[in-house]
Amino acid sequence: MKALFLSVAASTVKTLIVLAVLIAAIATVAVKAFDLTVFGSLALFFVLWWTFLFAVLPLGNQAEHDPSRIVPGQDPGAPARPRLREKALITTVAAAFAFFIALSVFPLARL
Repeated sequence: MKALFLSVAASTVKTLIVLAVLIAAIATVAVKAFDLTVFGSLALFFVLWWTFLFAVLPLGNQAEHDPSRIVPGQDPGAPARPRLREKALITTVAAAFAFFIALSVFPLARL
């Protein structure tokens, strides 16, 4: 599973395709099973995704310690390897769990 995750995160194109497919599947389930509109489901998922992104971004970051790789004007706390594609996938999965929990707890029909 981890190898599949890393192979998807190795390419920007693969990551974007997987994200688009996941989000389309999540929106389809929300529309069919929870009686949401397409716009309502995408809007709610976007808000959750954006919130989770800011929670996931600092995870696993380490500042650059090699002085030869630091450029003038670079923040000293900037991560050496930000791993943004991996974090986008993690954010999508975490937001999907929160999304379906919210849909099952709150009556959001016809949102």
